[in-house]
Amino acid sequence: MSDDVNYMNNPLHGVGLKDVLVELVDHYGFEILFAYLSINCFKTKPTIDSSIKFLKKTDWAREKVEGFYLYQFKNLPRASFEQFSLPPRDRIVPEGQLPGEPAELSLEDAERLREKRAKKSAEHGGGRGRSGSGKRPGAQRSGGYSNKRGKDEGRKDESESSNESSRPARGKVDPWANSRK
Repeated sequence: MSDDVNYMNNPLHGVGLKDVLVELVDHYGFEILFAYLSINCFKTKPTIDSSIKFLKKTDWAREKVEGFYLYQFKNLPRASFEQFSLPPRDRIVPEGQLPGEPAELSLEDAERLREKRAKKSAEHGGGRGRSGSGKRPGAQRSGGYSNKRGKDEGRKDESESSNESSRPARGKVDPWANSRK
């Protein structure tokens, strides 16, 4: 197997992030980019320089913009499963597939797409994990680890009284004490 990869079949090869962003903004504008990608650097005081600064720091946003560039602006057919699992800069377009004309996008289409995604998300539990509660996993604290003291200060849970020997002195709480046994 050869380590040589034909990067000529990658429309992003040799194209900088700034070039990609300038092309997209010149063709679509920041408003359309925000409507389709939902990245705040395209909404709040958008400039090319501030957007590039954010995109260089944030891999997921950069990959989202590069994917948009490939499949909306360059109008390439969707990648195969193997290629789709790679970041857009590493994807290779099969021989014979050439970039087409940029897709015509509108704010109305973006709103329809957003509604469709929201409906699909609601069908699959809202995209909030298994609980669907809207809280981060692990965000709710268990009985003995809160630093707040209230009216139940003197009361101990059954789980706390059994772990009394593994807990450090009063004021310092070690949540990993049980795992060290």
